[in-house]
Amino acid sequence: MAHLPDLQPGWHEPLGSFARDGGVNFAVVSEHATRIELCVFDGEGQRELRRYTLDGPHDGVFHGFLPGVGPGLVYGVRAHGPYLPEQGHRFNPHKLLLDPWAREIVGHFGWRAEHHGYELGHPDGPRSLDTRDNATQALKARVAPPSVSPVRAHKPRRAPAEVVLYEVHVKGFSKTLPGVPEELRGTYAGLAHPASIAHFKRLGVTTLSLLPVQYCIDEPHLAERGLHNYWGYNTLGFFCPDPRWARAEHRQDPTAVTAEFRQMVAALHEAGLEVVLDVVYNHTPEGNEFGPTLSFRGLDNTTWYRLVADDKSRNENLTGCGNTLRCSHPRVTQFVLDSLRYWVGEMGVDGFRFDLAPVLGRTRHGYDANAAFFTALRQDPVLAGVHLIAEPWDAAYDGYQVGRFPGRFLEWNDKFRDAVRGYWLKAGPHGVGRGEFARRFMASSDVFHHGQRLPTASVNFVAVHDGFTLADLTSYSTKHNQANGEDNRDGRDGELCANFGAEGPTDDAAINALRERVRRALLATTLLAQGTPMLCAGDEIGNSQGGNNNAYCQDNPTTWLNWDQADFRTTELVAELLALRAAEPLLRHPRWFASGPGEASIAWYAPSGHEMTPHDWHDAGQRAFGAQLREAGAAAPRLMIVFNPDPMPLPFLLCNGPWRLVLDSSGESAAPLIPAGAPLNVPARSLVVLRHV
Repeated sequence: MAHLPDLQPGWHEPLGSFARDGGVNFAVVSEHATRIELCVFDGEGQRELRRYTLDGPHDGVFHGFLPGVGPGLVYGVRAHGPYLPEQGHRFNPHKLLLDPWAREIVGHFGWRAEHHGYELGHPDGPRSLDTRDNATQALKARVAPPSVSPVRAHKPRRAPAEVVLYEVHVKGFSKTLPGVPEELRGTYAGLAHPASIAHFKRLGVTTLSLLPVQYCIDEPHLAERGLHNYWGYNTLGFFCPDPRWARAEHRQDPTAVTAEFRQMVAALHEAGLEVVLDVVYNHTPEGNEFGPTLSFRGLDNTTWYRLVADDKSRNENLTGCGNTLRCSHPRVTQFVLDSLRYWVGEMGVDGFRFDLAPVLGRTRHGYDANAAFFTALRQDPVLAGVHLIAEPWDAAYDGYQVGRFPGRFLEWNDKFRDAVRGYWLKAGPHGVGRGEFARRFMASSDVFHHGQRLPTASVNFVAVHDGFTLADLTSYSTKHNQANGEDNRDGRDGELCANFGAEGPTDDAAINALRERVRRALLATTLLAQGTPMLCAGDEIGNSQGGNNNAYCQDNPTTWLNWDQADFRTTELVAELLALRAAEPLLRHPRWFASGPGEASIAWYAPSGHEMTPHDWHDAGQRAFGAQLREAGAAAPRLMIVFNPDPMPLPFLLCNGPWRLVLDSSGESAAPLIPAGAPLNVPARSLVVLRHV
């Protein structure tokens, strides 16, 4: 490296840095820069060896080819151009920038004043210019080895109706899991260890939905308090697996981190498990106009971010995180698609859950289900076969878009969460009624039955990473987030929950039994409902976070699954429920139930044994009811599901029998066979399933 060669023009694509033809090609996007410089560093990233001016722009791309170098080359870029914040331009060549397309990132980020493009404390604020150089402390890109596509011989591909999602944090799952060697706990390798896989297979889940694993940095307010962004929703490196979750000996070598991630995916595929990534293409860690200049802002602020129309010195904040990526811009669309293709084509993953997904469809006129990004995504040949899951809300005034995503998107359905919690947690006339509960149990046709969308579009859950765990929503009546250092102001207020007589852990056996009974009914409802079920990791073992419903900054036993106190009776119930779902196609019917004689259908029954009437649906004093599911063309129903959310057992007259008891969420029912016209004593706060004989 002592005598670096001269730079040749190179090619304007692909974007980023790629080793080829005995050298490395660089291509950097900027529509408004006047000059882009490539800065080459020593292997430690501390000494700048040479600076080159890239050729261009060519259709908004600056490019160059450096012969005689290869993988392992460390570099950054500097962007020259106007510094006119009032027009949205924040070019500052004193700031070394990270290549947005970087496949490998080296260095250790710390929050320092010189990472800002303006002078902190200056009277002009972010309209001032900081001329200090930040290169020594800046994160840098490293040229990655040539791509090696993962082996796909054992790659599973689940039909939507077969999918059972398991939302899980890479570290939290295995950090204390018995059977996983100490050195692998909390890592990608640990998640793919046979002990972990055995648990997934025991449950019967099909698809792991991993909390963010792309390269993340901590927000400044967390760094000030010595905390870390454990969940990872603050992505800076959109092509890089986060080194925090790799084995200790790999964390300083991005190539080794990538290899460990690929090996994890391959091992999970070998076991028949899919891998979906939670991805954050709605904002970056550069924050609002008072934030740092790390990459996107310095390369072309007006291209990458949505700016306030009448004051382009300010960022639009539709995410609650300070800035909003401008996904309607063709280059940002290209960036997101390039990143998605990388994770599918080179890392082997099977799909994505998009955080604050309406941002992806935002145009100058608001959210549009036919936005260019969605069109490009659905037409992309590499992404054609992967799962697409939306978190269908963002922080804008029109941010709630449940049911309005296009094509084969699945969507998190918070209407299901709220109705199911309300039905089981609130007994009596003040709880959720039978009509609302039935709509949600049947995949929310009022929300999703349009535009050729299917019941599988509804992702059904009662607990996820964001909010109370299942154990906590039945043990606490209010959030307990003091450990986050925000005076319990953070996290969702008014989350539907119930402590059943004591706040938090208790020695009262009756309260504990009641909590368990309700949790089991909630699980049974979620896993047997029409749609796509999603289980939050740890709920199957009764995991608690001590009432913290926003544990995003708790990388400690608060969020690590507590295997030492695991409730494996609940694990057995989940396994039984998912085995039943797999065995009974009517519980995962891929189409909407209909009333025609040649179609699968459903009929609803009151406890007295008659079919539900409009009066029954509106009777707030009666909340128990049942559903009979009939296969297409069948003379008799196949299954009956009975719900009793009330605090007392209930005799339920079963018509169209005889019936055999298949499952009782409470574990109390003793009569396995019920003759036609006979009553079944349905236990309090329970769901029972019967099969026609």
